[in-house]
Amino acid sequence: MAIENIPSIGYLGAGIGAGLAAIGAGLGIGRAAASTVEAIARQPEVKDDLRANLILGAALIEGVALLGAVISLLIVLLK
Repeated sequence: MAIENIPSIGYLGAGIGAGLAAIGAGLGIGRAAASTVEAIARQPEVKDDLRANLILGAALIEGVALLGAVISLLIVLLK
């Protein structure tokens, strides 16, 4: 059985890829936020630096998730 004979396999792969990208981003941002809150609790005087680093890191993680969603969308549209 060749892959060309199964037209919906690309849609399944795109759905799984987009879902995994979203789950990974959620887990990554959750861990980053938890670590930032813990660090602020330990050293409140550096909260501005930590907050800036958290926002930058969260933006980069969301960028990767968005890239995964775009690639999945391209798989569906160009199939």
